[in-house]
Amino acid sequence: MARLVAFFSICLLFASISSATSVGNPLLVKGKAYCHTCRCGFETPATKYLAGAKVRIECRHRVTEAPTYTVEGVTNSQGEYNILVNSDRGDDVCDVVLVKSPDPTCAKANAGRDRSRVILTRNNGMISDVRFANAMGFLRDEPLASCAQILQQYQLTDDQV
Repeated sequence: MARLVAFFSICLLFASISSATSVGNPLLVKGKAYCHTCRCGFETPATKYLAGAKVRIECRHRVTEAPTYTVEGVTNSQGEYNILVNSDRGDDVCDVVLVKSPDPTCAKANAGRDRSRVILTRNNGMISDVRFANAMGFLRDEPLASCAQILQQYQLTDDQV
């Protein structure tokens, strides 16, 4: 009986250490926001990364789909954002979404590239506390003049010789 009590005490100790470690150690979500200057569906050498773009992490319950958590961030001069998430979101579905572009000529969110799913739990075998989100983009009102030449390099135009 004493061995059984000792065993459960040790298990409880390890469980409390594990949960205390995850509470004091937030997850970090990293990603980029850009202006889709060529409007071709992918990033090119002409892609402009946006400083000052607003992004938000939105989590909702996996079953009820009720909102459970939101936090916002802003991109730096290279168009990168780093957002801390202070709690494990294991029962949630979380997306990083575009909120606002700082460039009025590139302000419309690109459908299909306007959000990125992120896994915000430690209960998945990942060792790192860093989670990477796919780059998200806004559409430029009019493509740049140099885009035709860029797309020709990818052999995506009708002007091929």
